[in-house]
Amino acid sequence: MDTRAIAAEILSKVLLHQQSLNELLPLRETPLSPQDEALTQALCYGVCRWQLKLDCLTQKLLTKPLKQKDTDIQALLLLGLYQLLYMRIPAHAAVSETVEACTTLGKPWARGLVNAVLRRFQRDKDNLSKELCAWQEYKYSHPKWLLARLKQAWPADWENICAANNTQAPMTLRVNQQQLHRNDYLHLLLENGISAHPCQWTKSGIQLSHACAVSKLPQFERGAVSIQDEAAQLAASLMDMAPGMRILDACAAPGGKTCHLLEQQPELGELVAVEYDGNRLQKITENLKRLGLTATIVKGDATKPEQWWDNKPFDRILLDAPCSAIGVIRRHPDIKLLRRNADIDKLAIQQLAMLTALWPLLKPGGLLLYATCSILPQENEQVIEQFISKTSDAVAQKVTAEWGIAAEFGRYLLPTERGSDGFYYSKLAKAPSN
Repeated sequence: MDTRAIAAEILSKVLLHQQSLNELLPLRETPLSPQDEALTQALCYGVCRWQLKLDCLTQKLLTKPLKQKDTDIQALLLLGLYQLLYMRIPAHAAVSETVEACTTLGKPWARGLVNAVLRRFQRDKDNLSKELCAWQEYKYSHPKWLLARLKQAWPADWENICAANNTQAPMTLRVNQQQLHRNDYLHLLLENGISAHPCQWTKSGIQLSHACAVSKLPQFERGAVSIQDEAAQLAASLMDMAPGMRILDACAAPGGKTCHLLEQQPELGELVAVEYDGNRLQKITENLKRLGLTATIVKGDATKPEQWWDNKPFDRILLDAPCSAIGVIRRHPDIKLLRRNADIDKLAIQQLAMLTALWPLLKPGGLLLYATCSILPQENEQVIEQFISKTSDAVAQKVTAEWGIAAEFGRYLLPTERGSDGFYYSKLAKAPSN
């Protein structure tokens, strides 16, 4: 099966809101060469990144919309347009290979349609661009509901946020400082022909000039480095940990922050990592093993600690709350297709429920770090404000830092091109007991 047909089948499921790329790409059964594997992934991520813009074009190019049962053909049209607009594949090859994929998908009747649409785009692309430039979905390739929320939350920054979301995220590493210094690993990368530079805000962060396979990273399997964005690496330093402390990492999968906490403070009394999803729980185990670290792993729901908590209080709690992930769209562009406006309010209810349920597990005088990879106030400041208003012993601490943007109850990082992901942190202190 050819790469474009495979990509069309994957994308049709995303377009029908059935699954995400993270779920679909590993499930693909057809074996591919490394080169075809890379092309399939590039096509899927690229189409999702620009789907709103590409869909505007298909609306203009088709005389009537395709039926839902032909979503795979719709996906092929998007694939063809994406190749012509954004890839270095010769135009004749992009068109012919995309047309041929109709036969592979068992729909030879669509060959003429796909060919005609792509050829017409080649002829009329300048005029089409002029016609569509006033359409917000075409200009920014974001859904209207999300644009409205970004404009409201970030009136001076929303266009830059959209531009960053439409770029490919850089590959960022976290050096395991229990094994070696960041400068030593930068030298190792240089010796292996990999260009990189230190991140600005974290002592452990390194950003690669160009992404590469983890197999090419020196000493990766020995636990020297992990893949983690700089914004996520900030969590460990904000936890203010000390030797002997008992730490809870709630919603811990896939374990990046769990491992970083242990790297940052190797003399903890205990770190408990809780995750509800059994499949994702296994990822924590795998990461700990690769890095040679130890934690107590618990399968449990953060909103129902009575089902798994051993009644021993924690000095620190990290709640990396489930969120809309609006701050990491550049890494997961299918978020723009799968997320809905109504999801935001539902997530805020869940986030507040988790905060409320976990708070009794924190020692008096302890600290809870609330984190999301969303940049929407509804999931961040507004959740914290609601929680504080009904929790007498909760006090929001100021997050003082050189990075990000201060908010009333925390601090934001906005996604930036070649910079960090979008993130939010809030520190909640529990009043000491009398």
